[in-house]
Amino acid sequence: MLTPRTRPRVPRRAAFRALAGAVTLVMSAAGLAAVAGPAAAADTATINGATTFQTIAGFGASEGFYQAATIMNLPAAAQQQALSLLFSPASGAGLTILRNEIPSDSAGTIEPTAPGSPTATPAYRALGNDEGQEWLATQIHGSYGVSNIFADAWGAPPFMKTNNSDINGGTLCGVPGATCASGDWRQAYANYLVQYAKDYAAVGVPLSYLGFENEANLAPGYSGMVLTPAQTANFADVLGPALAGSGLSTQLECCATEGWDYASQYASAIESDATANSYVKLFTSHGYTQAPASALPGWTKPTWQTEWSTFETWDPAWDDSTSASGLTWAQHIYTGLTAANLSAFLYWWGSATPSTNGDNESLIQINGSTVSSSGRLWAFANYSRFIRPGAVRIAASSSNSAEELTAFKNTDGSVAIVALNTAQTADPVTFSLSGTGTANGATVTPYLTNASSDTAAQATIGVSGGAFTATVPARSLVTYDIPAGSTSAGNTVTVTNPGHQAGATGTAASVPIHASDSAAGQTLSYSAAGLPAGLSISSSGRLWAFANYSRFIRPGAVRIAATSSNSADDLTAFKNTDGSVAIVALNTAQTADPVTFSLSGTGTANGATVTPYLTNASSDTAAQA
Repeated sequence: MLTPRTRPRVPRRAAFRALAGAVTLVMSAAGLAAVAGPAAAADTATINGATTFQTIAGFGASEGFYQAATIMNLPAAAQQQALSLLFSPASGAGLTILRNEIPSDSAGTIEPTAPGSPTATPAYRALGNDEGQEWLATQIHGSYGVSNIFADAWGAPPFMKTNNSDINGGTLCGVPGATCASGDWRQAYANYLVQYAKDYAAVGVPLSYLGFENEANLAPGYSGMVLTPAQTANFADVLGPALAGSGLSTQLECCATEGWDYASQYASAIESDATANSYVKLFTSHGYTQAPASALPGWTKPTWQTEWSTFETWDPAWDDSTSASGLTWAQHIYTGLTAANLSAFLYWWGSATPSTNGDNESLIQINGSTVSSSGRLWAFANYSRFIRPGAVRIAASSSNSAEELTAFKNTDGSVAIVALNTAQTADPVTFSLSGTGTANGATVTPYLTNASSDTAAQATIGVSGGAFTATVPARSLVTYDIPAGSTSAGNTVTVTNPGHQAGATGTAASVPIHASDSAAGQTLSYSAAGLPAGLSISSSGRLWAFANYSRFIRPGAVRIAATSSNSADDLTAFKNTDGSVAIVALNTAQTADPVTFSLSGTGTANGATVTPYLTNASSDTAAQA
């Protein structure tokens, strides 16, 4: 049975572009809503991808203390609902981190019996389902691709502590100031923790990080252990080499402190100990006694907030002015990411039941076979579903102080802009995009969370002139998702230079230059600098012959079947990687040729717009009606 964890209550189509001479007909791929122009008196927001901050590991929660077992034992439909709500990136929160509790009580620990001495061979038992945590880790790894599972011990097994008890604190025997008649258990505890990590690696779910304490300033009535900052650093000196020599990929993290006030003390102790500092790769803290609202002084490695919740009666509201509301937690996440430069933000439990406290310590509640979500879950969803592991936070600013704005670029090139409007009125905003690689015409999909929407997709918006305008509803959280396919590294103009040319002075020379733009439909101008007196540059028909092909048939395009009943029509057709279609017709006859083009297998919808681009003696790849 789980002894309830107690804490003081804390407030806490599609537009078709298309070209007698030569004509290319260009049809673009996917439909967009009309590009929104700037609204009257719209606020401004600037997203600058050239300025970067921390790399994001993800968002998550724990299912320790048998919460994972509750999900494991649910009927199939309810089980799938719970897993999907927490971990699905399509319909749920899309959490990407799971925090395990390493059990130290006799029922859950892998070492329930004390060996004869600290140096005696330990009698480890099989991991089993690890209070449901091993089952859960395997499920979410296989079904949702969650690979960031890390584990914290709340304390050492009782026989390794000064009070010989799982609860009420006690200190690890052998750290400075903690002498036990049974001896120094530091290396034995290190070996025990490494064994737990090996057990997870053996089932195909290697731990990303391993921690050895939890809120070590407390002596609670549940599993725990008291260690000062100095004692913490001392044990890291022991566990660090043991973990590094284990052959595992798992790295050492510390210190799961109770709040940001304690975090600075423990981080300082780690930094001051050269050995500990060389092994500890990540600092972890909670948000209970002080919220993560500033970067840890002197700490240059990643920092995660790994546990935080409130404790009032279950409250699923999005915005009811309480410390448990979804909007409040959206603010916490925003502050943590921007002010504390957090690389990860976790809630305490992902799920809980009314009988396991029945309060706000979880994102979803499981009552029998009924699974309920909360506003807190959907606050996490607007971040976690769109900001994926490895994303980098980029600069984002707003002219409206009520707009809490963040932006991120994912490893696949997609961009996520998260806007939280804390005001009581809707806010029209023009988002200007710089250095993000977002192409004009890109499709932006807003996802809305508020009192009536749970990370719900809204009508798409188009990017024009490097910007888009949208309205963020009052008291709402909106994520603007710009997929990777709509971004580019910027247009590239490719020029083929004919190389060295020689000729007689006063004799005209033809020097053809071919240039193409990486984006379709672009108009290029040609100029020359530094020419000798009397020389100039001019275009020729050959240039525009190239243009009718190169401007609309882009790299990666596939030539598709094209035939004509008129042998004087030289006809080709191509389908580009973005789905647009280009048909190039060269009429070699002395008379105009009316043609009906029948389209099959191109994906072109009825009603689609075709734009002809004409090149002949009087037109240079000029758009026609």
